[in-house]
Amino acid sequence: MSDPANMTTAEGLQAMEAELAELEGEGRREIAARIKTAREWGDLKENSEYHDAKNEQAHLETKIARLREKITGAVVVEKAAGGAGELVGFGSTVVVRDDAGAEQTWQIVSSHDAAPREGRLSAESPMALALIGRAAGEQTAVTLPKGTRTLTVVSVS
Repeated sequence: MSDPANMTTAEGLQAMEAELAELEGEGRREIAARIKTAREWGDLKENSEYHDAKNEQAHLETKIARLREKITGAVVVEKAAGGAGELVGFGSTVVVRDDAGAEQTWQIVSSHDAAPREGRLSAESPMALALIGRAAGEQTAVTLPKGTRTLTVVSVS
């Protein structure tokens, strides 16, 4: 399996590319306009607006470079077509039931795409690592900060 840090879904790659386009376009234009305006105010040595804008520009360029690196190294992983007995893996949507009987639905995604409150779980998280390779009906224990929980895989798609 590829390095989980580089794995992403096709949708995740599209989101990163859209974010990069936004940063390289509108983001750079906004910073350039702020720098231009601040330069017009005179002495650059004591111009805090100019220095703030230049610092933001440096942060923006660092963010752009890191995002380009993620996109270049991205490995798009699509969920394999499954059927009966399908195992939890990258891209899977899994319904689990905990020891209290509460059910949750998770999609296993890259760390970049993860948003637990939206049901997207990083493949590198303890919960995902405990679920990967399990089939419907199987149980697994996962140790979380609040203690160990037993999870039962209800379904995998």
